[in-house]
Amino acid sequence: MSDSTTQSASVDFAGKVAIVTGAAQGIGAAVVATLAERGAKVAALDVQEKALRDTTSALTARGFQVRPFVVDISDAAAIEAVVGDIEAGLGEVEVLVNVAGILRLASATELTSDDWLDTFAVNTHGVFFLSRTVGRLMKERRRGAIVTVGSNAAAIPRTKMAAYAASKAASTHFTKCLGLELAEYGVRCNIVSPGSTDTAMQRQFWTDDQALEAVLNGSLDSYRTGIPLKRIATPADIAEAVAFLASDKARHITMHNLCIDGGATLGV
Repeated sequence: MSDSTTQSASVDFAGKVAIVTGAAQGIGAAVVATLAERGAKVAALDVQEKALRDTTSALTARGFQVRPFVVDISDAAAIEAVVGDIEAGLGEVEVLVNVAGILRLASATELTSDDWLDTFAVNTHGVFFLSRTVGRLMKERRRGAIVTVGSNAAAIPRTKMAAYAASKAASTHFTKCLGLELAEYGVRCNIVSPGSTDTAMQRQFWTDDQALEAVLNGSLDSYRTGIPLKRIATPADIAEAVAFLASDKARHITMHNLCIDGGATLGV
């Protein structure tokens, strides 16, 4: 996080327990830092053990309350167990942020079965397993906030992104349905949908020095608009939106999808 972000951080989450998936890097790591800096006790979940421990160690060294949990979120039984461990060790979960995701690029007719199944296992099933487990607890306690990080690709067709877009569309609509069912219990469920963001996932597809310009300018060949704001998002941009929707400042917002893409999808 930047110095200016740290200096302006409030204590919106003081004493609250938050779970964040995909916590080892990128948007997930930024969300962990943002919530921890604002007082939360954060359970950081990821399957990448070394990267997760590096991320959490850097935050605990600064005095923040962050604990790593190495877990495969596509494993329903493992999710039940880890949520139990988190509640026993940190306290009652009041915030869940579903960030973990994978991207497999290929045309729809060339996608392998494994690519399709793996994508849904993480991007959709993982969201369901965690939201179901934590949602039950929040429902019983009549409080809590769930934020799912989706994608602007869930609303706009993308070439070579059929599995990713479909999985994000599914988790987006699931989160809205969950929000409808839990609203009467005081539990809010919202979505943050990033566009192109400067993460390892984004950069793995940049093959030359002109890649960023191509993202900003768009491509007729791939039916993509550019980014009207002429900048690519940072993980911190997304984390700020997540923190807002998870906080009491958004206490009257639920089933909302906040798109953060610099105008790339033209407000669709």
